[in-house]
Amino acid sequence: MKAFSAAAGPKLMLDQASVLDIGSCWIGGVDLAPGRAIPDDGDPRIDHSLEGFLFTCGPDHIRHPEPIEKHADGKKYPLHGSFSSHPAEIVFWDAQEEGAECRARVPVTMANGGTALLERHWRIDGATGEVSLADKLTNTGTKAFAPVHMYHMNIGAWLFDDHVKLTGRMLEGGGFPWSFGEDPGGVFCVPASEAGEQWAQIALGPIAAIGGLTLKVKFRTDTLPHLQIWRNQQAPAHVLGIEPVSHRWVSRYELAEKGELHLLKPGRSIDYALRFCFV
Repeated sequence: MKAFSAAAGPKLMLDQASVLDIGSCWIGGVDLAPGRAIPDDGDPRIDHSLEGFLFTCGPDHIRHPEPIEKHADGKKYPLHGSFSSHPAEIVFWDAQEEGAECRARVPVTMANGGTALLERHWRIDGATGEVSLADKLTNTGTKAFAPVHMYHMNIGAWLFDDHVKLTGRMLEGGGFPWSFGEDPGGVFCVPASEAGEQWAQIALGPIAAIGGLTLKVKFRTDTLPHLQIWRNQQAPAHVLGIEPVSHRWVSRYELAEKGELHLLKPGRSIDYALRFCFV
């Protein structure tokens, strides 16, 4: 892990061993990452990623494993796709009081044998504390594939009290308590924005454990048109996830059948982006 911070904003620990995702996210003396308060999915690679504050799902699959198309042996995509555990090559690093910036390359080998390149750009604004992530995914293989992408922003829910709410225009009634639904938890996925909105925003707070601050998350809606929210309070899990995502919460088969899996041809790229801050 490599510490990444500026004069304002969180102190992030970036994981060079896994796509330069975020491990710990410190606000003062409080780490918002869930750590071991996560479900055991039977995949050490994903357990490691789930422990952190943010991990990236894709580029060939998201959510639960499903069969790889045209594989007669029944081979499945790995849980949450192939990104996790691919090491990042840092090509630029400048972290100072007035701001921080990092660029990295992550060559990825996918479950179907294809290859891709993730070019990752992290920034922290030293004046506002806002964290920005811009990702560019390029198909470096010889065959087209259907890119899918999800950011899992996981927060240890033991930090929340009854005053913490989820707030956003895409939510029913504009928002509701973080402990939505029936215990021990659940998941839902909704369109992230109304027509014409280039960025969607969701907020979580106020969080008394970090001085009453609220987490605000923004993300591009052209390539991340949906928002998934997940919580799990089934011991030992105690986590809530904010998850901007490229596709609806249905099977690959249904997405393909309805023409929602668009192919990325060799040499072509697609961009994703999110921002977050504590205010």
